[in-house]
Amino acid sequence: MKQNWSFLLLSAFVLAALISLGNWQVRRMAEKAEYIADVEARLDAAPVPVPARLAPEADQFLSVTATGAFTGPDIRVLVSTRDYGAGYRIIQAFESGGRRILVDRGYIRVAEKDTPRPAGAATVTGNLHWPDERDSYTPENDLTNNTWYARDVSALADTLQTEEVLIVARHETPESAKILPLPLDTSAIPNRHLEYIITWYGLAAVWVLMTAYFLKRRSAKANT
Repeated sequence: MKQNWSFLLLSAFVLAALISLGNWQVRRMAEKAEYIADVEARLDAAPVPVPARLAPEADQFLSVTATGAFTGPDIRVLVSTRDYGAGYRIIQAFESGGRRILVDRGYIRVAEKDTPRPAGAATVTGNLHWPDERDSYTPENDLTNNTWYARDVSALADTLQTEEVLIVARHETPESAKILPLPLDTSAIPNRHLEYIITWYGLAAVWVLMTAYFLKRRSAKANT
C-alpha cells in the first residue's frame, strides 16, 4: 500500500482540480444566465427618453425613444445575417431635442447600398449600445467607399459629428420600407458552460476509473 501513496496523492490532486473546474463552470453558468436575464429585461423594458448624462457600462442596452430628424450622410457597416445574407447596417446622425446622436437604423442588401435612404422627421425606439466589435483581425474601414467593418461608436461619432451615443433601432415611425431593423437581442451572448461542466466532470469520472484500473492492475501484479 505504501508504494501507492505518491500515486494516490497525485491522483487526488488531479481529481480535486477537475472537480474544482467543474464547480467553477457551474457558478459561471448561473452568473451568465443571470446576466442574460438582466440584459433581456433591459432590452424589453418600457422605453425612456435618452438620458442627458450617459455611462456606457451603466446604460448599455437601456431601452430608449427619441423624436427628431435624420440628417446628413449615412455610414454603411458591413454585416452578415442568417436570414438575409450579406448587407450593410445603416448608421445616421439623428437630431433630437438639441442633441445630435447616432442611430443604427438597420439592414439593407448589398445591391441597395446606393439607394437613397428616407430622411426627415421620425420617432426612433431602440436600445443604447456601445458595441465592442474591433480587434486585431478587423480590417481598417474603407472610408473612400464608405464601407466600415465595425461599429466603433467613437469613430462613428467623430465622422458624423455627433455625441458618442448609439441607438440600435427596434422600429421607426414612420416605418422605412427600405431598411430592416436589426434590434439587439441576447443571441450573441454565448452560454456554453453546460458543455464545459460535462467536460470537466466527465474527465473527473474517467480519472477515477483510470485510477481504480491502475491500482487493480498493480495489485494483481504484486500478488503474482
